Amino acid sequence: MPPSAFLRPNLPSVIAALAGGVGAAKFLAGLVRSEPPREITAIVNVADDQEFHGLYVCPDIDSVTYTLGGVNNTKLGWGRESETFRTIDELGRFGVANWFRLGDLDLATHIFRTDQLRKGRTLAEVTNHITRSFEIEATLIPATNDRITTVITAAAANGEPHDLAMQEWFVRDRCEPIVRAVHFEGADGASPAPGVLAALADAEIIVICPSNPVISIGPLLAIPGIKDLLADRRDRVVAISPIVAGAPVKGPADLLMRPLGIEVSCFGVAEQYREFCSTVVFDIVDQDQAERIEAVGVRCVSADTMMTSPDVAAKLAGIVVGAMR
Repeated sequence: MPPSAFLRPNLPSVIAALAGGVGAAKFLAGLVRSEPPREITAIVNVADDQEFHGLYVCPDIDSVTYTLGGVNNTKLGWGRESETFRTIDELGRFGVANWFRLGDLDLATHIFRTDQLRKGRTLAEVTNHITRSFEIEATLIPATNDRITTVITAAAANGEPHDLAMQEWFVRDRCEPIVRAVHFEGADGASPAPGVLAALADAEIIVICPSNPVISIGPLLAIPGIKDLLADRRDRVVAISPIVAGAPVKGPADLLMRPLGIEVSCFGVAEQYREFCSTVVFDIVDQDQAERIEAVGVRCVSADTMMTSPDVAAKLAGIVVGAMR
């Protein structure tokens, strides 16, 4: 397959979004209903990527892809709709650890991706091919083609610290080990994937999706060049808080933020982002945090951020974009 089969013509990016996790996928699904999809570029976290059964799995890229492609499993919150798990269950027969549940349809994505990577394609090229196959008009770019890994230092049963891959801590161990530190292995030497810096430099609006600030957005900021560019364009950067009424809408953000000294609140998110983000959109229930947020130099916008339906997500996207125009 020639390289040209994986390339999409460069289009002006009116909106660039930093994305990771289910919250980002739901927001982006609303954004493509609110704005022209071809004017949207999503830069997606890859630090959760891990090999399972010899296959290269990209959880965040796949969540966004399946959601924008209209084939996501809304019941489970991850993977494909109408999914079956016969293959992964059969591996269990042979004594193979199968705690990371890869569905039969989902496996096709990982088989194709792994094969193409072994043939020398970059992750960005393969991601573009996969998203086109799902007829997604927005552009999805992995934050980097290089391998970076979120490593969570947690307390073992005897109290001693030990390192876990993010999926081991999150899925296998059910977020139970107490977090002591988080770092992004390989990030210092990584380069943004082609198109990432251009999208951020050219976009009229840069959105930080309602993603976990530690393990979804943190790895993107750790890649050299990205955080500095955001800081240079701070007046065009808006974030949606994933924390509502002092708790994450979904996922373990609180279990990661608190040990790292980040307040588990929309204020904590604003304070964490204030160096490179001028505006934060928080949920209407958090109106009492507005004064604190504005005191650290971040503008406030309130909205219904719960995204209980595609229509609500689209309305939220409209408010987010409208706040920056």
